[in-house]
Amino acid sequence: MALFKKRTVGKPGEWYYCLVHKKVEEGPECPAKDRFGPYTSREEAQHAMDTARERNLEWENDPKWHDRTKETPDETPD
Repeated sequence: MALFKKRTVGKPGEWYYCLVHKKVEEGPECPAKDRFGPYTSREEAQHAMDTARERNLEWENDPKWHDRTKETPDETPD
C-alpha cells in the first residue's frame, strides 16, 4: 500500500474538460495532466476546445510570437 495517495486537485463547483474522455466534469475526476480548467461554469468547460483553438490561432498570427518572419530564411548551422 502506498504511503501517499495521489489526489486530484480542485474543488466541487469548479468545472473541467477531460481531454482523455472528451467530457465535462465537475470536481475534478481525472488527473490534472489530462484536463483543461478550472472553469466557472459547465458551459465554459464545454467550449474548452474551441477556446484553445481560438487562442492557438491568435498566437500563430501574433507577430511578436515568432522570432523569424517569412522573409527571413532559416539559418542552418555549419
